[in-house]
Amino acid sequence: MRSHRTTARGVLFLAATLGLAAGTAAASTDAKPPAHIIFPVVGQVQYIDDFGQPRPGGPHQGNDIMAARKSPAVAAEAGKVKYWTTSASGGCMLYLHGASGTTYYYIHLNNDRTMRNDNRGKCVLGGAYAVKDGARVAAGQQIGYVGDSGDANGVHPHLHFEVHPNGGKATDPYPYLQAAQKLLFAAKPGTPFALMLTGTVVSASANLLTVKVSTSHAFPSDLTLTKLNQTITLGVPETALVQSVDPGGSLQTMTSIALAQKDQKVVVWTQPAPATLKAQRGDSGALTAALIQLSG
Repeated sequence: MRSHRTTARGVLFLAATLGLAAGTAAASTDAKPPAHIIFPVVGQVQYIDDFGQPRPGGPHQGNDIMAARKSPAVAAEAGKVKYWTTSASGGCMLYLHGASGTTYYYIHLNNDRTMRNDNRGKCVLGGAYAVKDGARVAAGQQIGYVGDSGDANGVHPHLHFEVHPNGGKATDPYPYLQAAQKLLFAAKPGTPFALMLTGTVVSASANLLTVKVSTSHAFPSDLTLTKLNQTITLGVPETALVQSVDPGGSLQTMTSIALAQKDQKVVVWTQPAPATLKAQRGDSGALTAALIQLSG
């Protein structure tokens, strides 16, 4: 078992200095993870580059991603999950052995039964973990729940996230988190959802619309994500309503989305549909437009 130099009380420093990058320890020279991993937490998050910061057990080996208690922790890439439940400092944690050969550490997972810091839960499926020990998972699949177990008890709930290329020493996760693709929403498979996506047009044809999305609002979860900078291609059926907002603010129905101009501002409401992992990731064609409003 490796020694996990985790958050402890150092996250209070992070909360006070959010937005300021800290110095980092030497990075691994092993093969790197995929250029674009899936961001490991779904929801509103805050984090800085705190890799290498001094901690009681030595330099910090990951980045602390602060989020609401029990926020979904998801697989950074496809791989295999391994529970670890015997670390006093790490608390409820798991390893994700990625298909690329990279191992990701998810530390301080949930050990509370309620939405308060009750410490009445255990490191078990349904509490800390969302999949069985040894499960093979897809990129973006939920694997755990954010918490404050271990030496993070009583600190703001967060995920201590580590990246170990080729299963070796830790490398700074920050560049990967900055470039990561964020899931647009979290929902149980098959439950209904809809999205409102705001951004600019990349390209348009008679039945496809590609948008550079800056903001996503999910229903019924009411989750809003900003600064996404993700390119998403949606299907546009004949039943979709396409409108243009003129300078005076009035709406005009358009005959075809193909008339949309590159870099034109756009808001897209998707058709209500059963939730799938492909839809959460915004895979090409996984979302279908119901209403499209163009402006600018």
